[in-house]
Amino acid sequence: MQHKSIIWIFIPIVFGIPISFWAVYLYYDREFAKLPVYEKEVTINDRKGDDKIAAFEFTNQDGKLFDINHWNEKVVVVDFFFTHCTAVCPKMTRSLKKVQEAYDEKEIAIISFSVDPERDNPRQLKNYAGKFQINTTNWQLLTGDKKEIYKLARNRYMVVATDGDGGDDDFIHSEKLILLDKQKRIRGYYNGTNEQEVTRLILDIKKLHNEK
Repeated sequence: MQHKSIIWIFIPIVFGIPISFWAVYLYYDREFAKLPVYEKEVTINDRKGDDKIAAFEFTNQDGKLFDINHWNEKVVVVDFFFTHCTAVCPKMTRSLKKVQEAYDEKEIAIISFSVDPERDNPRQLKNYAGKFQINTTNWQLLTGDKKEIYKLARNRYMVVATDGDGGDDDFIHSEKLILLDKQKRIRGYYNGTNEQEVTRLILDIKKLHNEK
């Protein structure tokens, strides 16, 4: 009897300790694990990119100029879309709404660059925002010179591996959501049409806020 009692005492210890360590690890990984920094020496889509996003100036859905300084001291999520898209882009927009709703408007900024700027003028962007009930307090939909937007997408955000000059026959379509930290460095890429990836993005934003 005494032998059996000892066994029953040791069973919770043997199994409980590893489970406790695993629970602590999962909590740390969820809340504090450091995200990678996509720096110059890191290759993404077979391209080498700068560690910080370069300055830009485009026009938002209200017809106002918007530049990179508007998101100082904020964690930022970026995507590239177009309003006439009927498949991928609406899914990405709904995913971004979940991201926006998960945080206070002062904690994050969302930037959606149109890859079809010739059709996506400010009025069209405004209509799109209304259609999807987008809160534009901290979410800007931007349009501007196509070559500049495509240059930004390829050389800075590295959302596609294809070459192009932003000409009439050039077109970029990507499901990627890009996460930037407060220093304007890329910290992650996520599939905006995948629910698990979007959940991971929401958790990773918290990790950036927990960084010292």
